[in-house]
Amino acid sequence: MKFKYQARSKDGELQVGFVDAPSQEDAVRVLSEHELFVLSIASEEKGAIGDRFFQFFNRVKTKDLMIFTRQMATLMEAEIPLEASLQALEKQTKNPILKETIFQIRQDVESGLSFSQALERQGEIFSVFYINMIRSAEVTGRLQEAMLFLGAYMEKENEWQSKIIGSLTYPAILMGLFLVVMGIMVGTILPKIMPVFQESGVDLPLVSKIIFGAGSIMLQWWWAVLVIVVVAVFALLDYFKSDEGRMVWGRLVFFLPVFGSLFKKIYIARFAQSLSTLLKGGIPVAQAIEIAGSTIGNPLYREIFQISAQGIREGKLFSEILAQEEKFFPSMVSQMIAVGESTGRLDEMLLRVASFYEREADQTMDNLSELIQPLFILLIGGMIGLLFAAILLPIYNLAQSFQM
Repeated sequence: MKFKYQARSKDGELQVGFVDAPSQEDAVRVLSEHELFVLSIASEEKGAIGDRFFQFFNRVKTKDLMIFTRQMATLMEAEIPLEASLQALEKQTKNPILKETIFQIRQDVESGLSFSQALERQGEIFSVFYINMIRSAEVTGRLQEAMLFLGAYMEKENEWQSKIIGSLTYPAILMGLFLVVMGIMVGTILPKIMPVFQESGVDLPLVSKIIFGAGSIMLQWWWAVLVIVVVAVFALLDYFKSDEGRMVWGRLVFFLPVFGSLFKKIYIARFAQSLSTLLKGGIPVAQAIEIAGSTIGNPLYREIFQISAQGIREGKLFSEILAQEEKFFPSMVSQMIAVGESTGRLDEMLLRVASFYEREADQTMDNLSELIQPLFILLIGGMIGLLFAAILLPIYNLAQSFQM
């Protein structure tokens, strides 16, 4: 088993890392043999599906995290020390999960960990983007600006979620009613009319065969179907959390209609904003690109920025490198960066890029929220039409056979 530990050496130096051992006691013993005083240790092994199931419902809402970030930025703006800010937020936070999380972060910070390291230990609550943005700000000494940016970004994310949820509410009610009607038909009506069709020898249309067959399977094996669906969903979510799964998702997202364009705009806005912050803090361009690339949340973009950083170290221009990646960066991005490079105002140009693509993402999200409702209603209408066609067509064929 792998354990993540936090310990101090005999010289008082803080160390954080991983150790392999059969049990937690053995891990502590190994660390003690290396003259390390263990402050905390926890297993990194994945929990059972049941544990992850309960973790799924015990999440911190985006709104709660947004409020925490906004309040943290306000306290930092008032020049209140980090530990005191965390203590104040811990007392006034009502969400019990977030309250415990803030307590753990404060404990880690007081024991010597940086703010980003403490957040990283709470990876179930804080996203990779959030943690890397804080890590970047710690390098530049612009933690307050980063918190303000994250607060605004999460407020926008919460606004987008509210729009999508609002658009899906009415279709979800219709879908629920449709499933209830379909369940009643499959459970009560179909078992009664199926023998009639079988005895009369009426040839069933393909749509009727599919729906009647599916209904028969659901009646007999509903519990097995439910188990398979639940296991498949959790297995898929677990896969996309792995390194390979993130890479696969990073590629798939660009093939999604509308959403692919939306994610691209969000990624560009994220990168431009974080890179501008780093450059303002005096970080060299190549290093700033590597750090900012880790805030994106998409492994494909991170790989492009790593290659870009290496190219810059070899004497190439950042705008020239991005111009070769038109699939991921529209030509406008490389052109504006080229202007910034030639005028020595790259950080300002990046802010303009971030602002432009944030507005573009907002517009796309507004259009998407308006399209979702009619599309879902059309889909549900089609499903209802197929359900009634599956029942009415055989009845019509049966009536025709009696007339002949």
